[in-house]
Amino acid sequence: MWPMTGSEDSPSLPPETRLGRTALSVHDLDATTEFYRTVVGLAVLDRDDESATLGVDGTPLLVLRRDADASPRGRDQAGLFHNAFLFPSRGALGAALERIREHWTLDGASDHDVSEALYLSDPEGNGVEIYRDRPPEEWPRTPDGGVAMATRPLDLDDVAAESDGGPTAPAGTSFGHVHLEVTSVPTAREFYVETLGFDVRMDAGSALFVAADGYHHHLGLNAWNGRSSPAGGRGLAWFEVLVPTEAALRAVGERLNDAGVPADERDGGIETRDPDGIRIRIRAE
Repeated sequence: MWPMTGSEDSPSLPPETRLGRTALSVHDLDATTEFYRTVVGLAVLDRDDESATLGVDGTPLLVLRRDADASPRGRDQAGLFHNAFLFPSRGALGAALERIREHWTLDGASDHDVSEALYLSDPEGNGVEIYRDRPPEEWPRTPDGGVAMATRPLDLDDVAAESDGGPTAPAGTSFGHVHLEVTSVPTAREFYVETLGFDVRMDAGSALFVAADGYHHHLGLNAWNGRSSPAGGRGLAWFEVLVPTEAALRAVGERLNDAGVPADERDGGIETRDPDGIRIRIRAE
């Protein structure tokens, strides 16, 4: 179990908490690596026969691990809805749209008022979002201080017209959020909000959006497709939450311990699982 030796006494994750990396278990490592390099625009930072690490400007964002023996994720299993890569400008988003049109197929696009997003799927069916944020002062707000995200059509021609022509994801690109399919939104809320310490930013009933540090969402949690079994098979292996201090990491460890949630030490941080068996790694920057 994770050792507890003092903490910051706060039920919420501290400011500057963000996501670090996400990891996928894949069957075809070569094809999946090429997709994230050519279409998303990530650079290959490290590669061997069994894994690849991709990122931007030397910062790792995505880990791919070959698992040829794993079965595909079942239709009833919880797991990944999409990984979302945050681009720093509308010009960079326009360039990503050009790469998708040249090399791949766009599944959809939406204006969420807080952001503009492109949606596609990688070669193994994992959902991918590429998006850019509007300035926080433009985000629609609710009376209780949350955000009022919408889903409206995105003017793709307008986005493409602002392309900066960049052939790759530029410096400043990050792993912005992860959206999960869960078997129970209330159960997921209890874990991610009451235990881990994310703040609710928007509650849509069948979907919940939570974040730290006032962001519109670091996590989406939806039950739209009626998933009824724990996560398994290929797809999302784990995702990473970065907290700013060792004290904040200890506080998370204590809350997990108090809730009876198993948590093990890994690489100087914590690895745990949510109620659907999805792995989360938490470490201090």
